[in-house]
Amino acid sequence: GWRALLLPQLNRQSLYVYGSEVAVEKECKRQLESGVFVIHPFSPMSYYIMVMMAITFLNLIGIPMEIAFLDGDSGLAWESFNVFSDTLFLLDVVLNFRMGIITEDAEQEAILDIKKIRVSYLRTWFIPDVIAAFPIGYILLFADLHYHNDDNPSKANKMMRILMFVRILSLIRLARVSRLVRFFNEVEKVSNANLEVVRLFFRILSLFMMIFLLCHWNGCIQYFVPMLEEFPTDCWVRKENLMNSTVIVKYSWGVFRALSQMIALSYGSMDAPTYIEMWIVMVSMVSGCMMYTILVANATTMIANLDPAAKEYKSKMSRLEHYMAFMKLPPELQLRISNYYQARYGGKWFDEKYIMDTISSSLKEQVLMVMCSQLLKKVPMFQNRDENFINDVLLKLHYEVFQEGDVIVRQNVPGDRMFFIDHGEAVMETESYERELCDGDFFGTCVLTKGKHLATVKALTDCQCFSLSWDDCQEALRGFPDIKKD
Repeated sequence: GWRALLLPQLNRQSLYVYGSEVAVEKECKRQLESGVFVIHPFSPMSYYIMVMMAITFLNLIGIPMEIAFLDGDSGLAWESFNVFSDTLFLLDVVLNFRMGIITEDAEQEAILDIKKIRVSYLRTWFIPDVIAAFPIGYILLFADLHYHNDDNPSKANKMMRILMFVRILSLIRLARVSRLVRFFNEVEKVSNANLEVVRLFFRILSLFMMIFLLCHWNGCIQYFVPMLEEFPTDCWVRKENLMNSTVIVKYSWGVFRALSQMIALSYGSMDAPTYIEMWIVMVSMVSGCMMYTILVANATTMIANLDPAAKEYKSKMSRLEHYMAFMKLPPELQLRISNYYQARYGGKWFDEKYIMDTISSSLKEQVLMVMCSQLLKKVPMFQNRDENFINDVLLKLHYEVFQEGDVIVRQNVPGDRMFFIDHGEAVMETESYERELCDGDFFGTCVLTKGKHLATVKALTDCQCFSLSWDDCQEALRGFPDIKKD
């Protein structure tokens, strides 16, 4: 039913984070067992972020234009949109107390605990969100209705001044720009995280949207300040004869002046600015310098942080393709080899042996403990054993990947390795029975006695496994005679 909208859905994003369909199903069960109303970051409900991002951007464009150019006559459509936006932002504040969190240190699990979500939100974005969600739209709507229904001229003038003050106060809603930044970060997290092109696209898009907003706000300020002074005779608006022009013409001139000042070509007019306009010009020049700095800094960062692992992977794959073509391998075999590299390295190339050899033995144990300790604890032999023995076994595990259809072990063949499935599915077959294996299962315990495999095991999907050879197992047991005797 409706609860399915709160659960993680099976797509490229969730498969990338959790590794397999079985792991995604376990995540769904984990959320259902919690028994509380929590929106998972990978659920269909998370797509409302895109809607909120669009509405936020429209607010950041429309609010300055309404205050600067519409002279308090924004119309019923815009006032309705303001009320609708305020309602959505208030609702968004409430939903954020129920929105799961993805963090870098969450061990690939979304935080679904209500208390942790509440504490995290209160410490980070709650105050900016409350400020941005202040319902100015409701206040303006009620004030406008009272103003138009009041026949007393003195009260009407007083209400007009109050309306102008409230409209200026509504600039507080521009704090929603912080929400826009947050939306981009959240969209980047729940997007196709394994595609660096998508992540780079969102970063470039957010950068250009911020630059556009800066130019837009600056253009509105160019007209707003003379309007507050009631358009003195020496202001640029009167000099350009824009008093009776349309909103589009006024806005175009304002943006032109803003860009001219920001790129330091001119201040937008042949005449010197007035005293108040001079301060606007200086602010525009400073904001233009800031825009250049941000643009150059971000461009430099993007170029410097282009994924080196992905580039190395593409280089390796290019050499592999040339090699396979030179050896004239069959197309089917070439495709299986390419698919194996994709399943094994996931589009990134790391020299694992070099990394593990260059870090300390203590760090190596900790890395393997995070990756494999849960797998070992499911094997009866390794339960309730000496921690030093477990650490010794961890150091001897080898990472392997098998493709769909690969035969991992064959029945009645001497066993030389034991396997622990990290991610993936396999099937264990004999003449009399068949059993499916998935994340966390193990097989090949005959390696402990160097016996024969009792069943054939085939990979149903791409299987990521850790293996323990017979020689390494005996070497680990050699230092623990009591465990070996058991």
